[in-house]
Amino acid sequence: MDTPILILLAIILVLGVLGILGARLNELHKRAGVLFRVEAKLDLLLRQANLTFDPYQAVTPEIREAIRQGRKIKAIKLYRETSGAGLKEAKDFIEEVQRRAGV
Repeated sequence: MDTPILILLAIILVLGVLGILGARLNELHKRAGVLFRVEAKLDLLLRQANLTFDPYQAVTPEIREAIRQGRKIKAIKLYRETSGAGLKEAKDFIEEVQRRAGV
């Protein structure tokens, strides 16, 4: 094939990929906006009901015991099993529980 045609095809391909990525980013931005509004509504409802929400107090006794024994990996595993969280999210959660408990 001729070099200018290959360059033109490459440019068209790059523009197509950029268009797809832009559309995907736009959709993610919209979803983030919806999630932000839902969280704001929940916060308002909790305040009006005089309720507080602390996800770190909802730790199961098994997870608390694993943290107390210094078995961080077991605590992460237990949290992932009960919550369905990913590895990084579970690790961050358990480390925050440890920090709050002074461990």
